[in-house]
Amino acid sequence: MNSLEINQHLLKGDIQAKGVLPHLDELPSLPFLFNQDFGLPVLPAEPGIIVIRGPRQYGKSTWLEQQIKITIEKFGAGSALYLNGDEILNHAALLDALITIINLFPDHVKIKRIFIDEITAINDWQRVIKRLADAGELADILLITTGSKATDLRRGFERLPGRKGKLNRNNYIFTPISYQEFCNKCSNTFGADILYAYILSGGSAIGANSLAVHGSIAEYVINTVSDWVYGEFSQSGRSRANLMAVLGALYKFAPNPVGQSKLARESGLANNTLAKAYTELLADLMILLPAYPYDISKKISIFRKECKYHFINVFFALCMHPLKPRSIEELKALPATTFASILEWVVAQEIWRQSCIANVDLDILNFWQTDKHEVDFVMPKQKLWIEVKSGREQATSFSWFAKQILGDQQLQVINQAHFTAKRMRGLTLHDFLLSNFYYN
Repeated sequence: MNSLEINQHLLKGDIQAKGVLPHLDELPSLPFLFNQDFGLPVLPAEPGIIVIRGPRQYGKSTWLEQQIKITIEKFGAGSALYLNGDEILNHAALLDALITIINLFPDHVKIKRIFIDEITAINDWQRVIKRLADAGELADILLITTGSKATDLRRGFERLPGRKGKLNRNNYIFTPISYQEFCNKCSNTFGADILYAYILSGGSAIGANSLAVHGSIAEYVINTVSDWVYGEFSQSGRSRANLMAVLGALYKFAPNPVGQSKLARESGLANNTLAKAYTELLADLMILLPAYPYDISKKISIFRKECKYHFINVFFALCMHPLKPRSIEELKALPATTFASILEWVVAQEIWRQSCIANVDLDILNFWQTDKHEVDFVMPKQKLWIEVKSGREQATSFSWFAKQILGDQQLQVINQAHFTAKRMRGLTLHDFLLSNFYYN
């Protein structure tokens, strides 16, 4: 069904008809149904604008349809209406569509909600929202929008000052499934391999369900993920061949620092400006996050030096990885150095995930490095330093930390052994992923 047909059913309160909420139609056939916690447990009753950013294939559309269903069941027929950004050609068509459905709300409904899925597919969408808000057309409406292009959605949202209502929070990021939720729903299926299953699926529902059904990540799932990214790069005028070259270089250098000039040379690109454009778009799509050296004396990031590039969409990283791990056995069989890099990406994704829920817009990460020592992640506000190791470690290997890093900074060493010492703790990745370090 298109948006017009779906809204005809919503106005009648007919949410059971096949195709009205197509993603919900598929849920009974899936092995796992996950509760998605990204900081918005219940939609507010007040009017305003809510923006939800997040990678494609992580369940935004399913969540949105669940909210439409809840709204209709709680507040009656016609209280929720819907638009699909992928069906709308331009901002003029969006304006016409929004004016049409605003006028469709029945007079008797007290709660009015408009859900727009993938609004970032429409250029200049924010102009339309601004115009309608200024005209008072959205005064009694809660507008919920989703999009997969982070910078576009954020910048568009920032161009709406004073037009977002009086909600406590307007801006959310749709994050991967938490490891705790994954364990709750999937432990019986994956047993002792639960951590490997979480890593391979990247905390994505589509990956977890494919792994459960097929014993591997199916190729149609890989194609769905890759086609999204290829389409975004093509739309921006960048080539698929260059993208693959950049990704190849990122896999090659991980987890070491690399400059834009070196990245350009290794990718065969014309210059560092072009390389930067590719990494920035990957960051916009919430796939990549740069990590810069941290100056502990000045308490600043050093942007002039080479940075690391961490994948914060681990599912995408493994789908596109040149070694193509598709099953748990293939993941386990990866070379030790390759798997060590993946562990760092999992930690980077978790730092990013928890920062999103805490309403902290994380644009970069930090690491610390000297001639003798290095720590993979530095989180100054949390007074937390995190080092990731794939083997078993001992506290004595990190005795230098208390001497060199003064104050109340804490070091967590993620490895295969537990230990405690002065301002230091060793823990497994399993335990780290179950902790709420960002909120403490």
